[in-house]
Amino acid sequence: MGGNNSNKGRICVTGGTGYLGSWMVKRLLQDGYSVNTTIRDNPDNKRDISFLTNLPGASERLQIFHADLDHPDTFAASIHGCTGLFHVAQPLDFEDKESEETKVKRITNGTLGILQACLEAKTVKRVVYTSSVAAAAASQEAAGSELVDESFWTDVDRVRRLGRGSYKVTKALTERLALDFGEKNGLDVVCVLPGWVHGPFIGPRCPESVCICMALIFGDKKNCERLMRTCLVHVDDVARAHIHLFEYPNAKGRYICSSNDITIDELHQLLSARYPQFQIPSPDSWKEIPPVSFPGLSSKKLLETGFKFENGLEEMFDGAIKSCKEIRLL
Repeated sequence: MGGNNSNKGRICVTGGTGYLGSWMVKRLLQDGYSVNTTIRDNPDNKRDISFLTNLPGASERLQIFHADLDHPDTFAASIHGCTGLFHVAQPLDFEDKESEETKVKRITNGTLGILQACLEAKTVKRVVYTSSVAAAAASQEAAGSELVDESFWTDVDRVRRLGRGSYKVTKALTERLALDFGEKNGLDVVCVLPGWVHGPFIGPRCPESVCICMALIFGDKKNCERLMRTCLVHVDDVARAHIHLFEYPNAKGRYICSSNDITIDELHQLLSARYPQFQIPSPDSWKEIPPVSFPGLSSKKLLETGFKFENGLEEMFDGAIKSCKEIRLL
């Protein structure tokens, strides 16, 4: 990985301290890119970001900028001179601590400001926006369907009527906005829709999506209901899919990125057999939870571009367990 391989240009990654954002920074550096990444200013406690600055290649090719979705103009400096932007920053608030209106306003305004800065920079060839299968799977059609593909859009009004879905609403509205903005302004915008992102992590805390995927290993019955039927994908595969779609000349529109559909019973069998050292709750503990009808996800469009998933469930859980041990969570 010498200098000869580090002339791939500069990419901006928003949300560099987040789970996927930090992994994306790691992966891009590894692939020979220079990286600008944004982190939120945190005046009260000086954040330890050594997990980013100590990455291989970081001292030569990583620059860190402070920016905040509440002040979209703060992103311009980080985008200046970049050939690509990976917009990953979005606070995960599954508990709905803030009102949906507040969140939607912040995230859509922030995204618009970032896309506007990409236009003004005049160097950005493509924007890759990190959406979520939550922007596709919560639709009326999906409910009666075996497989969800990119033609499905989450029905925002329906999700609102059912309540407790502001994450789905925000993702669907922001993704549509990003694609519309790209179309109207001649900016090339591609969206990646991952399932639950799982696997190893480099930050100092266990990411929320990993905590949820690890519910059986942590004996966390509250989160078991999220795993009744679910779709998982390894963090490195998601990062690689972003880079692949940035580099793939004919990428267009939305791409679902999910490698494993699984039910909680199948997950229980796999984990009990592979990790006998953990006290995994018995299936009795979720027999009261109503089964969730979650359709399978089709990553066919992504695979047709020549992308390949390199990691399965074993790699996801082995990696997550190792990372959890490193921060003494297990």
